[in-house]
Amino acid sequence: MKILVATGRLAQATVRAAVRETADVLVLDIDIAAFITPGLLRSSLPAGQYDLLLVPGLVSSDFTDLEDECGTLIRLGPRHAYDLTSVLSCVSELELSKTIPADEFLSKKMRKDALLRINEHERNAIPAFELCNKKIGGSSMMKVMAEIAGATGLSEERLVGKIREFEKKGADLIDLGATMDASVGDVIRSVKIAKSTTKLPVSIDTLNPDLIVAGIESGVDLVLSLNSGNIDAVKDVVLGHETAAVIIPDQGDHETLHRNIEYAKDLGIKRIIADQVLDPVGHGIAQSIQRYGNFRKKDKTTPLFFGVGNVTELIDADSVGVNALLAGIASELGADILFTPEHSDKARGSIAELVTASQMMVLARERRSSPKDLGIDLLILKEKRYLPDAEVPEKSVLAAQKSKWAPDPAGCLRIEISRGRNLIIVTHTRVTIIGTDVCRILTTAIDLGLISQLDHAGYLGKELTRAKLAIGLGWNYVQDEPFEKTSPGSPGQ
Repeated sequence: MKILVATGRLAQATVRAAVRETADVLVLDIDIAAFITPGLLRSSLPAGQYDLLLVPGLVSSDFTDLEDECGTLIRLGPRHAYDLTSVLSCVSELELSKTIPADEFLSKKMRKDALLRINEHERNAIPAFELCNKKIGGSSMMKVMAEIAGATGLSEERLVGKIREFEKKGADLIDLGATMDASVGDVIRSVKIAKSTTKLPVSIDTLNPDLIVAGIESGVDLVLSLNSGNIDAVKDVVLGHETAAVIIPDQGDHETLHRNIEYAKDLGIKRIIADQVLDPVGHGIAQSIQRYGNFRKKDKTTPLFFGVGNVTELIDADSVGVNALLAGIASELGADILFTPEHSDKARGSIAELVTASQMMVLARERRSSPKDLGIDLLILKEKRYLPDAEVPEKSVLAAQKSKWAPDPAGCLRIEISRGRNLIIVTHTRVTIIGTDVCRILTTAIDLGLISQLDHAGYLGKELTRAKLAIGLGWNYVQDEPFEKTSPGSPGQ
């Protein structure tokens, strides 16, 4: 395919470096490439036939008539010149558009291809066993088990809501945490609610033999956890229902895990998951990771349980990076289940983060590479690549603070957010506006006569944008408060 890339004078060096030998470059008589027009392009087209002509992704002109005249497809390239390398490498596979920048198609294609590879991997994987059609262990990808802390003490409405929430976030298994004072009746009730709500595997999380038995007889698919202290009391029910079990070491003696597993096997328990217990930072995390490594050297087949939440919940750091790193370590150790609650506010989102991290590790392992440039990622607050800084003109006007502020005669507006419903709420004495799109909220306020001053409109645009960012990032939002850790409405408070 013969391709011509059009650009302006300022971007020509970047474009040539990105294009290399894959296309010809046409530098037009204009500084800023985004301002290219059909007329300018028409007067500068070189002789010769091209199959495709790419104009910058930020161009807003319509090139349909010129396309008909020259008989060459004219499509939007990427918004940023450095993405030309990636676009041109797979241009024949992209359905480029006259109105949508090519990099959007590129990112969508990379993500689609990544998810197809993940689905194919899981379809062909041979597991150690299955729970409710979920493959566990073997060559299958790591699964995410989401714990509902204190599940046995929740009302039916709250328990169902939590299960639905965790399903939506991508959890593979639902773990019902039993409270310290949970009764047999509490366990029976919560298990029955869970099993009637979800088709995902459900586990009961307790060491109490009576509660384990109640959970199994009520229909759980997995029990957490068995060791020498309770296994004899529950073995008959576990065997009778062929329930899967997480086996843990005896308290204070990590070396007993292999012995407990062998004992469980001797009893006839077939579906076993081993938990070497991941300790928090400051309490032996390095040693516990080493124990996991030693376990996998001795036992290469038993599915391995990795308690990521033990670390994420007990460190004041953003969960995204912590979960990504721990998932990578778990993958290298051959772990099969990533366990997490979302008990604290700072750990919200851990389920979805671990689902994505698990997918990244599958792709990286198949490609035998580090988990980067995969088509999916966990970059949320930082950019993968920075655009070049804009040049500061020698002649410019320094923005000055307004000397006097006057309230808008049309009235004041209070801005709040509902994270649960992803809504911005704008309240005026006459009406309340709700929505998700900043421009629509602002234009609605103008149409309703709630704004009469330009500076007020500018202020509201700024505050609505901050509210939108707060929802997207899961941050707190308080009108007029900055996004700073020391402020009352800041993230992390």
